[in-house]
Amino acid sequence: MNNKKQHRSEKQEDLPLGKGLGWDNIYFIGIGGIGMSALARYFQANNFYVSGYDKTPSPVTKALESLGVVVHFEDDIDAIPKRVFDKEKTLIVYTPAIPKDHKEYNYFKDQGYTIYKRSEILGAITKNTFCFAVAGTHGKTTTSTILGHILHEAGVNATSFLGGIAENYNSNLILGGDEISVVEADEFDRSFLQLSPNMACITSMDADHLDIYGEEDALIESFVEFSNKVSDQLFIRNGLPIKGITYGIEDGSDYEAQNIRIENGTYIFDVKTPSETYKNIELNLPGRHNVLNTVVALAMANSYGVPLATIAKALLNFKGVQRRFTYKIKTNDLVLIDDYAHHPTEINAVANAVNELYPKEKVLAIFQPHLYSRTRDFIDDFASSLSKFDELILLDIYPAREKPIEGVTSEWLLGKIDLKKKQISSKEHVIKNIKASEAKIIVMIGAGNIGVLINEVKNELLTINS
Repeated sequence: MNNKKQHRSEKQEDLPLGKGLGWDNIYFIGIGGIGMSALARYFQANNFYVSGYDKTPSPVTKALESLGVVVHFEDDIDAIPKRVFDKEKTLIVYTPAIPKDHKEYNYFKDQGYTIYKRSEILGAITKNTFCFAVAGTHGKTTTSTILGHILHEAGVNATSFLGGIAENYNSNLILGGDEISVVEADEFDRSFLQLSPNMACITSMDADHLDIYGEEDALIESFVEFSNKVSDQLFIRNGLPIKGITYGIEDGSDYEAQNIRIENGTYIFDVKTPSETYKNIELNLPGRHNVLNTVVALAMANSYGVPLATIAKALLNFKGVQRRFTYKIKTNDLVLIDDYAHHPTEINAVANAVNELYPKEKVLAIFQPHLYSRTRDFIDDFASSLSKFDELILLDIYPAREKPIEGVTSEWLLGKIDLKKKQISSKEHVIKNIKASEAKIIVMIGAGNIGVLINEVKNELLTINS
């Protein structure tokens, strides 16, 4: 296999992160974020003292605490572990999602601690590895997890930093060696420009994060800049305005899925590569968007040297990513699906997948919009995608890092949705409203705290149906 290792210290300032190079303590501000927690796991596994702050407890923070990571949930300097105050031996890592007036962040900044963004740390860790980078406004997490799983199953000793919890590993970190890495190349805050990828893909370039970029053209320019950083091979979904090795579904791409069919809920398809065709690949993930994600993960692994037969075998036991079309209940009488979709394109993918799998059933969607700015920027696209379901329950907008924008409300969005059965609901009344529906297929979608709410819904529905 290609095991080329490139050193790129001329591209990025050296940041010594190995044991014995000065740091003993790594402190994370926003440690419960999915990307932050993967880094926290990495440093914990490498015997650093890891601690941090997050706004609220979550399954992610509980998992970190079970590993011995010290986490607190008040923005309070007195709550910080004492050994973190050893300035010379402590590295501070923060997420740009924290507010500018964060007390702990400003304390460390004023006191002259060494402080880096999450993306800078990830770039520093991976810059001397052979780096696989997965970019795109949609599909990053599933594609990078499939790729990380394939490499792991093939015996390639890669460390994969994931943006979701991989079901096979119950973790967002697949720990391997320090010579090969798999990372999500996140366009938010232009973070992916910190990376030095050897092999990369771009899955999509739909407008998003316009609160950061302002205009779609600026987002596209950022992807072009990222593509120019790729040293070896760049894979591009067919139709995107960047040159590279193409992939797609029956569209004449260099890597192409063909003859897609569904058998007992499993997608089966053939893959044509530039040199051969491999038949009857089985994928236990729903939706043609996941066929595309699989094809590009296959293309990257195969180009690196993993045989197609090995890839096909690895895919047989791939279980997916939590909150990516995850079945919480799956019986003959009731199906409850959890999905992270928070952009119109992602909601379209969920709607298409559920309608393909359950063409004769009514589908109820519960959606929590994420960010006021995103709701405003894509209001008509959201209305169009949500109108693809049979019924809709709309929750209030989850603000995340934002303050309210006048006139941008769930009521405004609801008025644009072309459905007879649609309503606004509080989280407290959502279970009652779900019970009032006759739909057997229920999909809960969004990137906010709806991911916690779904467990309450699951338990209540199981009680009723038991």
